[in-house]
Amino acid sequence: MKDKTLLYKISQGMYVLSTNGAACFVDAVSQISGGENPLVCVAVMKKNYTNLVMHKIDKFALMIFGKNDNPEIIKSFGFYSSKNTDKFANYNYFEKFNIKIIQDMIGYMILEKIDTIENDTHTLFIGKVLEADKFKDDEPMTYNYYQEHKEELLKVQTEKGKTAWICSVCGYVYYGETLPDNFVCPICSKSKEFFNRKML
Repeated sequence: MKDKTLLYKISQGMYVLSTNGAACFVDAVSQISGGENPLVCVAVMKKNYTNLVMHKIDKFALMIFGKNDNPEIIKSFGFYSSKNTDKFANYNYFEKFNIKIIQDMIGYMILEKIDTIENDTHTLFIGKVLEADKFKDDEPMTYNYYQEHKEELLKVQTEKGKTAWICSVCGYVYYGETLPDNFVCPICSKSKEFFNRKML
């Protein structure tokens, strides 16, 4: 790919996906129909524990992340696995349909899963919106904004005097003069082309 940053220009937001037993941070969300109960699609990486749980449930929630929301939410829900971490521990939340909803975001929607589509790396989960509510009027964070402000949002720290390779998607840091040819990010599974070299 000549310039991967072109993908950042696709208009999409940043969301917390939550279901009974798992949650993660996602960006590939799209409304695919209108009406009283519109359909919404979300793509979840197959290596993600949430993907496994999503195959077993019939309802899930999407919460919209805003520009002014706590950036620690990105780290909590994007960098750790629900398999061994309580991602909601440090946030105010309530439950609907046994699904945890963070209160400190723009709003949420509850969806009933009606279909799944598999591809090589992700599963597309399609849900029918059952209910939705807005907590505040705020500007949602776009994927492009996240990419442009990621270092400030994630406050990635590197060790002085070492060559660091920082994942442009999740902020994971790999130390070494070069990245192995077949290197894959252990957090978000992106290939080496998504890493940027930084030397302090």
